[in-house]
Amino acid sequence: MFDLTIVLVASAIFTFIYLWFMRPSVNLPPCPTRPLPFLGHLLTLEDNPRSQFKKWHQELGDIYSLCMGSKLVVVVCGYDLIKELLLKRGDEFSHRPLLAIDQATPYPQKGLIFNNCQNWKEHRALSLQILRDFGMGKNVLARAIQEEVGHFLDLLAEQRGEPTDIRVMTNVSIANVISSIVSGHRFDYDDEKFRNLVTNLAEIFEDQHFNAVLNFIPVLRYLPGDLFHIKKLKEIISDIYNFHSKFVNETWASMEEDDKNVRESFISAYMSELKSKIRNGEPTYLNKESLLKTINDLFGAGTETTNTTIMWCFLYVLHHPEVQEKIYNELQENVGTGRSPCISDKPNLTYLNAFIKESQRLASVTPQGVTHTCPRDVIVRGYTIPKGTYISPNLDSVLHDPKIWGDDVMEFKPERFIDQDGKLKTPEEFIPFSIGRRVCLGESLAVMELFLYLSSIFHRFEILPATPGSPPPIKYKFGFTVSPALFQLRAIERTTHET
Repeated sequence: MFDLTIVLVASAIFTFIYLWFMRPSVNLPPCPTRPLPFLGHLLTLEDNPRSQFKKWHQELGDIYSLCMGSKLVVVVCGYDLIKELLLKRGDEFSHRPLLAIDQATPYPQKGLIFNNCQNWKEHRALSLQILRDFGMGKNVLARAIQEEVGHFLDLLAEQRGEPTDIRVMTNVSIANVISSIVSGHRFDYDDEKFRNLVTNLAEIFEDQHFNAVLNFIPVLRYLPGDLFHIKKLKEIISDIYNFHSKFVNETWASMEEDDKNVRESFISAYMSELKSKIRNGEPTYLNKESLLKTINDLFGAGTETTNTTIMWCFLYVLHHPEVQEKIYNELQENVGTGRSPCISDKPNLTYLNAFIKESQRLASVTPQGVTHTCPRDVIVRGYTIPKGTYISPNLDSVLHDPKIWGDDVMEFKPERFIDQDGKLKTPEEFIPFSIGRRVCLGESLAVMELFLYLSSIFHRFEILPATPGSPPPIKYKFGFTVSPALFQLRAIERTTHET
């Protein structure tokens, strides 16, 4: 304990000296207040900093900086600047820093989300190719999703209109879609191990405000106890990796015994590509560890954000029953009652598509995107951004910009995505999946899932508040994603539905 105290005190003194006396003389973007020694602006930030970021954007402009412990964070706002940095200057701003959540995994800086350079490029290109081969954006994958939606609707019907928090069952269903693609397996909704895995995965996203402090003051990870939930994070991640390792090891062993080019799942397709490169003597970053990290990235990113968006859609229709009525009338007119909606109905369901987009825009479930960094010193609008600076793209500043969406920007209004001719429109500023080289890999899959789940749910059920006439408040929990506070609803099966 004595040695640990010496290390912490010495580290604190060193960091203080570095921050206070060795501050860089470069022309950094403005900051809201003078940073404190050692802590910088850490104590300035609120648990939910969205309103602070909005205020600082108004006061300081489209680019400003925060000193967060030992790290400099530059927040970029507005569509034009975010587009310039992440799209037009992708070489300078497409890197990822090594964050605490990635350090807690067995294979940091591998896979898709926190990987960099040629390693990342090879894995992203291959992952996109595999997902497209499996039908991402095509009818073949849509049919597979619809099959899972059917299981979900039957489970929803079993609730018999009783007040229910359907978040977990929805999350399990979305996770089953990803699992089917990744490993070729789906799980029953009462499978305790799979339910726990999905529930624990959601906790990782919710706990990011605890873990994030370690990104800025890494020495705190050595404090006794688990004040920053890093031990809990490691335990959850370990359980998730062990779960997926079983499928990786089984497929790996079977493909070593059989030289056939099997492509029945993401795992087997990845392994087939690896075997092909080895056989042809091609250099590659593909390996077993990177595969495991990649499928865990796909599983995590592909489950949480889609489920959170669906929860926001439910919350919005509970507050706007007239919107749900318009959606149902459109479904009746274009689909009828004799069958369930399918992906070919999507072009005809303009209002439903507008509703989904407006839910994504207003909810803004990843308001700060995923952190970027720059691999070298760069100049942005006359300011110097030093190498290694954390770059935080404020998507709220785009999705909630009244100059783009109108003075009623914070009102729920699906009509803003419908043009004067009654057709769906998608402004280029609609970037819930971010923009540039690091744009969400599974965007097409998520769009397909949102449409098929929501069209099928609203076609078969009427979504009502748990207490008649009293919708739950629009409150949320701020973590890596912004998810609605827990609420219950009643799913009343339509009498016109034909089974």
